[in-house]
Amino acid sequence: MGNSFRSDRVAVEIQREINDILRNKVRDPRVQDVNITDVQLTGDLSQATVYYSLLSNLASDNEKAATALKKATGLFKSELAKRMTIFKIPDLTFSKDESVEYGSKIDELLRGLNDKSEY
Repeated sequence: MGNSFRSDRVAVEIQREINDILRNKVRDPRVQDVNITDVQLTGDLSQATVYYSLLSNLASDNEKAATALKKATGLFKSELAKRMTIFKIPDLTFSKDESVEYGSKIDELLRGLNDKSEY
């Protein structure tokens, strides 16, 4: 139980730092619209899944962003090592966060219901 509190704190710190690195250090134009939405850590802090969202819904932009994030993983790890005071920086895996799109779809469906009920 105590370990989950620590992993939650480390996850929030990693999320904040990766967002900062993304804005200030990564010069790749393929990731300029990427936002880090969540970080999930394993209990032993050795693996981190970093969830990101994009403003664009185009499949080509999604592929480009995924490629750029994977390419910049080394930069993220080295910067995290400089900024954080944990023994070992976790291995980073980037995954697209589908919850934003799902929420937009639900919102659109609800609006459609409201429009139909007015008739």
